Amino acid sequence: MLRSMFSGVSGLRSHQTMMDVVGNNIANVNTAGFKSSGVVFADTLSQLTKAAGAPTDANGGTNPSQVGLGVRVQAITQNMTQGSAQATGKSTDLMLQGDGMFAVQQGDGTFYTRNGSFTLDAQGSIVTNDGAYVMGWKPGPDGTVNTNGPIDKLVIPADTVMAATPTKTATVSGNLDKTQPVADTTGVETSFVAYDDQGVATTVYLRLKHTAPDTWQASYSLDPKATPAVWTDFGGTFDFNADTTVTPNTVTGQKASVKELTLTAAGPIKNDIKINLESLSSYVGTTKASTIQTAQNGAPIGTLTSYSFGTDGVITGSYSNGFKQTLGQVAIASFNNAAGLRKEGNSLYSVSTNSGGPVYGIAGQAGRGGLLAGSLEMSNVDLSAEFTNLILAQRGFQANSKVITASDELLQDLVNLKR
Repeated sequence: MLRSMFSGVSGLRSHQTMMDVVGNNIANVNTAGFKSSGVVFADTLSQLTKAAGAPTDANGGTNPSQVGLGVRVQAITQNMTQGSAQATGKSTDLMLQGDGMFAVQQGDGTFYTRNGSFTLDAQGSIVTNDGAYVMGWKPGPDGTVNTNGPIDKLVIPADTVMAATPTKTATVSGNLDKTQPVADTTGVETSFVAYDDQGVATTVYLRLKHTAPDTWQASYSLDPKATPAVWTDFGGTFDFNADTTVTPNTVTGQKASVKELTLTAAGPIKNDIKINLESLSSYVGTTKASTIQTAQNGAPIGTLTSYSFGTDGVITGSYSNGFKQTLGQVAIASFNNAAGLRKEGNSLYSVSTNSGGPVYGIAGQAGRGGLLAGSLEMSNVDLSAEFTNLILAQRGFQANSKVITASDELLQDLVNLKR
């Protein structure tokens, strides 16, 4: 009877633990990135009352007789399955669609989390709501990110300035109408803005004149409205020959024989500019007019206007000069046994002896989940399953309390026999 009472007590204790786990799961049903836990029971030692007997020629074998001594909680396991997505529209809210963990630094320790509710602090650092720094890779001097290097705190400072990009190449594209009169001295004009290494802009005007059938001459000016206007020839002329790569070979495939012009540095033009003509053609225009346009690769100084996160974790900044630049990349940690991580509270995990060490890599690669910005991963708690477990825990507790009550009544009967 005492054994049954002690078994009942162990059952009460174990089902109380189950109730604690279920209650914690239900309490965190709306906690971003929360992973639910489950309880696994196991019986305790059993008392052998009769040993097993081996079969003989005269008698068959007999099984051992054992009386169990109760139940214990064998394990509290973590369910690391994916939670559902909730769109927030906040650019710094990140969700992992698959395996992996965000790495964050708090104090001298590195922790891991599935809760991607991040924000920026006064210095532009990406942090959790508790102030832990989100870790990743910063770009090098050349703007590229070395994902094989050590991870560091990610920063998006609001005062980020992109240095000016000097113009080194320009492209002239479009069509020069081959029927344009050769006697037309004004030619076809276009322009582009060239920048030096300080971001100072200079407008370069181009003029293309039809000097002979299928032959053109190019010149440029920095001040075409001057009196008199000064136009500088690039030197020589260029023809439009049939492009042998076009089949059938028609006038629509005519390309410039000169592929590139060089505007030599002089005055406000601080470096040579290569002007590409490969996208220029010459055939009869549908509007009986030449239509050309230009583009160049320089830019003035730019200030950061916005930023975005890619599915691979790359943080891209958009600048006022129209250019974009990589600001960093979020590191994703993977583990051989993510369920072996130790919960530290505040939605953080730490490495345990059975989780394996973190391996940092790129989101969406090597088994890691891709990144979804503007969304959060919600808890993976299944309320229907938890309510069922709640009933099971309650009934199990009640049943074990009945065992104790029944054992107590039997002991009372024994006491009464002595009277």
